[in-house]
Formats: sequence, structure tokens, C-alpha cells
Amino acid sequence: MTDKQTPPPVTVTLEAGPAGSGSIDDFELFYARRALDRFRTLLGRQGLLDLLAADIEEGNAFLRESARTSGGSFKAGTTVLATKGLTSAAFLAWMDEAFAGDERALLMAHPEHYVMGTDSVGARVVENIGPHIADFYMGGWGTDAMAWAEDAAELLPESGFPRKMSSNLFLADGTVIGRALIQFGDTADGFTANLTVYFPVTCPDDVLDHHLRHYAVEFRNWIVAAGARA
Repeated sequence: MTDKQTPPPVTVTLEAGPAGSGSIDDFELFYARRALDRFRTLLGRQGLLDLLAADIEEGNAFLRESARTSGGSFKAGTTVLATKGLTSAAFLAWMDEAFAGDERALLMAHPEHYVMGTDSVGARVVENIGPHIADFYMGGWGTDAMAWAEDAAELLPESGFPRKMSSNLFLADGTVIGRALIQFGDTADGFTANLTVYFPVTCPDDVLDHHLRHYAVEFRNWIVAAGARA
């Protein structure tokens, strides 16, 4: 009996054709984003909420149970991004403007953003938390509400990271299902962003890891959008 060897992977490269630069992956990403924007626009906010209602109920139930079984204990992870060509002040000014009313700019930053805006409760977000779709609020976002984070091991020195924002992430019933702590420090040619998220300790590790990836995608795209506006 002979061992069956695994054949090498099939590869395809673009040799000629379209004008301009870019790989096939770049083309696919452009078309995927365009298609997603079309569906978001056609469905609208309420249409998306109606479509995702069952998934949201399941995702919120998962996070609510995780919070209950964790007894108020959280585990943290941090994504660090280095930016060149833009200051943290310029980026945060853009973020303030976007959260004040440019929902489309917020949604476009990640394929798994469904709702971002403000209602009677506060700043509302519907997005994936790991594989789960959650409908939650951010309390204190965009303020200096750092009280819960004062003893956090992830809190960086004020001298190096003077711009900080924090938030509890909570469901409409008040259940705290996570926290966020983001810190920005300017460098000679840009800024560094330390983006920390906290989830209940009983959440699977892959939920935390996927949100660190989520951070990388959304903040990269927000920073690029802010730079284009500067």
C-alpha cells in the first residue's frame, strides 16, 4: 500500500487585462463590499433588524448566560495598530463626527456591522461577537468614563497614551456582556492605537480572538476613511 501524496495547491495569478493595479483578491473585496452596501441600503436598518431577529435573540441569550456564569469576571485581549500619516486627534475628531450621525461610514468598516447609531437608550450596536450576532449598547463611549478601568492591567501611562475612551457593553436589560478600553498615543509620524476588549471569562477563547480580528478590520478601515477626509 502506497501513501497517497497531497497534490500541491492550485494557484492563479493575474498576468494582464484590467487597467490599474490590484490583485484578484483586491477586485473580489471591492465587489463584495459593493454588494454588501447594496443589500444594507435596500433593506435599511429596520429590515436588517427584522431579518436578524432570531439570530440576535440567540446571540444575546448566549452572552447573557456567559455574563451570569462569569459572576462579573472578565478576560481581556488587545489589538495594537500603528498608523502613519494621521494624528490621533484627527482620527478621534472623525470618529466623533461619524458616531454623531454618519451611520453608513461606521457600517462600511466591517462586513459584520449591521446597526450603529443612537436611540433612546444610548449608542446602539448590532454586530458579530465571535460567531454570535448581538444587539448591545455602549455606555460612556467617547467620554472620560474610566472609573471601572482605573485598576486594569491594560491601562497605559497617561504620558504616552493621553487619549483614552472606555465603555461598558450592555444589553437592553442592563446585563453587562463586555467592556472596551481604547488608548491612543501619538508618534513621530502618526499614532499607535491599543484596542482592548473584555468578555466574560466563560466565553470561549475564540470569541475573544475573533473580536481582536474584528477590531483590526474596523479600526483600520475607520482610520483610512479619516485619513481620506483629512
